[in-house]
Amino acid sequence: MIQIDGSEAGGQILRTALALSILTQKPFTMTNIRAKREKPGIKEQHLQIIKAIEDLTDSKIKGNKLRSTEVVFTPSKIKKNNITVNISTAGSTGLVLQSLLIIGTKNNLEITIQGGATYGKWAPPISFLQNILLPLLSKMNYNPKIEIIKEGFFPKGGALVKATTFPSKLKPLNITENKKIKEIDILSVSSSSLRTVAERQAQKAETLIEEHFKIKPLTEIKYVPSLNPGSGIQLTIKTENSFKGSNSLGEIRKTSEKVAEEAVNNLIKENQPIDHKTADQLLPYLALSSGKIKTSKISNHIKTNIKLIEQFLPVKFKINKNLISSN
Repeated sequence: MIQIDGSEAGGQILRTALALSILTQKPFTMTNIRAKREKPGIKEQHLQIIKAIEDLTDSKIKGNKLRSTEVVFTPSKIKKNNITVNISTAGSTGLVLQSLLIIGTKNNLEITIQGGATYGKWAPPISFLQNILLPLLSKMNYNPKIEIIKEGFFPKGGALVKATTFPSKLKPLNITENKKIKEIDILSVSSSSLRTVAERQAQKAETLIEEHFKIKPLTEIKYVPSLNPGSGIQLTIKTENSFKGSNSLGEIRKTSEKVAEEAVNNLIKENQPIDHKTADQLLPYLALSSGKIKTSKISNHIKTNIKLIEQFLPVKFKINKNLISSN
C-alpha cells in the first residue's frame, strides 16, 4: 500500500494518484488531502472523478465523500469503456479529464462530462487541453479527442464536454530548445449576454501581443449560450517544435482589458519551450515513456507531482535548473 501525504499539494496529486493506481494496479492511502487549502478535503470535482473511476472499474474506495481528508483506494481492472461524469457545481471539466486522459493511454474510453466549467477558477480551461496539451501528446503518439458541446463558466458551470481516448504506445518527448514562433492564437470566449466582452478581450490581447512579440496574432471570437454570464481567454504560441500558452478568466469587477492583460503578461513569462503548467501535466506521460522538457519554472506543483509519480512507476526524474528529464 503506497502511503501519500497530501498536505503539500492540492487535488492534482489525488487525480494523478487515481490514474496511476488504475494503470499500475497499486493501491494507495492518501491523508491530509488539500490540508493547507482554505477549505481542506475533497471538493466536488475530486469526488466526481473518484466516482467515475469507481464506475469504470469497481475499485474499492474509502473516504469518497465531500470534505474527506483521507482516501483509501484499492484499484481493479477497467470493466467498461463508456462513462458519464456529472458535476453539480462549476468544478473544472479540465481537471476531471486530467485523470481520465492518463488512464486513456492504455484504454479506449468514451467520456461525457455533464455540468462543471470549461472556464473555471484555479484550473486549466478545456481550450488549454485542446490547443496545447493534446498537440504535445500527439508528438508522443497519443491522440485523444475532446469536443466542447456547451461551454460552462464560473460560478454555475453547466458545461457539456465529450472526450474519446485511444490506447497508444507512447514515444519519448524531447523539447529543450526555444525555436522560432510560427503563430500566436487568441481564443476569446464570452457568454451571449455579455455583448462586446469577447471583442474587448481579444482587442487588448492583440495590442499587447503585437507590442511584445512583434507578431500579428490569429484571433477567434466566440459568443455562446451559458447558465450565467462569464468569459475567458486562451492564448497559444505555436513554435517550430512546441506549443505553450496562458489563459485568464473573466470575473465580476474584472474588466475585459484586465482579463487580456493577465493572460498576456503570464504568456510573456513563459520564456521556455514548455510553459510550467503544461510541464506539470506532461509529467505522467514522460514517466510512462521518457524524455526531456525545458520549462519556464519549476513550481511546487511540479515537485510534488514528480514525488508522487516516482512512488507508482519505476522512473526517476532529474531537474537541472529548468530542464526536467525522465528515464
